[in-house]
Amino acid sequence: MSFIKQSNANTAATILSKLKKRNMEGYFCETCEEAVQKALELMPEGSVISWGGSMSVKECGLMDAIETRNYTLIDRSKAATPQEKREIFAKAVMADYYLMSTNAITVEGELINVDGFGNRVACLCAGPSNVIVIAGMNKVVKSVQDGIDRVHTTAAPPNTTRLQLDTPCAKTGVCHDCFSPDSICSQTVITRRSGIPGRIKILLVNENLGF
Repeated sequence: MSFIKQSNANTAATILSKLKKRNMEGYFCETCEEAVQKALELMPEGSVISWGGSMSVKECGLMDAIETRNYTLIDRSKAATPQEKREIFAKAVMADYYLMSTNAITVEGELINVDGFGNRVACLCAGPSNVIVIAGMNKVVKSVQDGIDRVHTTAAPPNTTRLQLDTPCAKTGVCHDCFSPDSICSQTVITRRSGIPGRIKILLVNENLGF
């Protein structure tokens, strides 16, 4: 194990201990394969599953894995019209498991997420019976403010580029604190604890995932 990997493991252990007092479950996975296996263990077959637009969930291989098993999937990409998309969002709120990443997680165990429309953070806050958060150790920050800064400087510019949005950061790679119609920074949610013990489950992966 490299020194960086070992240091990450030490940091993860610190975060996991902080999550307990926040009513959140935490798991450390050395590899993406371990993270996928743990997520599948947490979700019994037959469960209803939905997800946010997470590159981390896709990159680690979890999306491929759930599509080969006996789950009922609520997939917003199947919507053909705005009304169908709205109806799918409504169904996602009643899912057994909601899959997402987090834009950042502090060493104290706080989750920082910034959304364009708010559907992802809405499901994090309430609705689905369980939320599984897949986060690479590249998402770890010291403080809430560092997490917000990380969104603006590290996450949003490449994400708007990926989505082919017409925002200043997509063109310059730098946040302009914009009010563009395509802005993906409309809602900022800080999760300091889970109101329902164990509802939010954090899988920290000792790899770089997502933005």
